[in-house]
Amino acid sequence: MQSLTSSPAGRASALTAGIWALAGVQLVIGLSQVLTPGSFYDAVANFGPRNDHFLRDVASYYLASAVALAVAARRPSWRAPVLALVGMQYVLHTIGHVFDSGKADPSWVGPFDVATLAIGVLLIGGLYREASK
Repeated sequence: MQSLTSSPAGRASALTAGIWALAGVQLVIGLSQVLTPGSFYDAVANFGPRNDHFLRDVASYYLASAVALAVAARRPSWRAPVLALVGMQYVLHTIGHVFDSGKADPSWVGPFDVATLAIGVLLIGGLYREASK
């Protein structure tokens, strides 16, 4: 018996679901930065003085990537390029957090951010690999 993700249709369905899930994550992050910058800062972005303008600037990337991912979920030709862009942003974001990990308050946030971003890199890499087939 073949598993769902071993068939071409199953893999395509899993890829589409993964892209939609990533779009949702990007949307939630972006909206939280725009609508509740103080809460976002307190929860995961306390790496120095709070700057709501900067948080909204960063939100523009997350919101734009959410839209691009939503389009990619419906247009297979967009999948690999959009995932490559989002994946590269996650790689660069992770590297930045590695260097600033010790500056977070509370101190556990820095390593937690690095770990969650690195997991994101791996998951996006898997989606990209599947989209590139």
